Amino acid sequence: MPETVVCIGAIVKKESRVLLVRQAAGHSLAGQWTIPWGRLERGESAAAAALREVMEESGVVAKVEGLLGVQELPSRWQGWLAIVYQCQHVSGEAVPDGRETDAARYFSEEELDSLVEPIEPWSEWLVRRVFSGNVTITRGGDPSNPFGASVGFV
Repeated sequence: MPETVVCIGAIVKKESRVLLVRQAAGHSLAGQWTIPWGRLERGESAAAAALREVMEESGVVAKVEGLLGVQELPSRWQGWLAIVYQCQHVSGEAVPDGRETDAARYFSEEELDSLVEPIEPWSEWLVRRVFSGNVTITRGGDPSNPFGASVGFV
């Protein structure tokens, strides 16, 4: 049986733009623009992982606004699960880390339309849904949640 892997991604909004990073050479998605994402580390919360990945891959500090969704990945990644959060830009300039990513920037919908470089299909689908408002964000912060208001997205 394959290993279960949890991937964490983030759609980071700054006004009417969304953050994308271009995966560097050596990455399985090299040359493609994607949302910031990576593997959940042992002992790490999913929301903290989303913010860590954003910072590591783009230099941007963000805050989680809510849960966008959970996706079982296709057979190529059998046993893998993706959790995606919507986040808001807090500070920092989008810069690549030079290791995992070789470019990082915010795109408007019009800029995304005119991009000639490849965009990873699932990332593009997610970003276009956010641009169109065709998403439901599950927000945390319910003080009646016995497990905690800040970590529950129920």
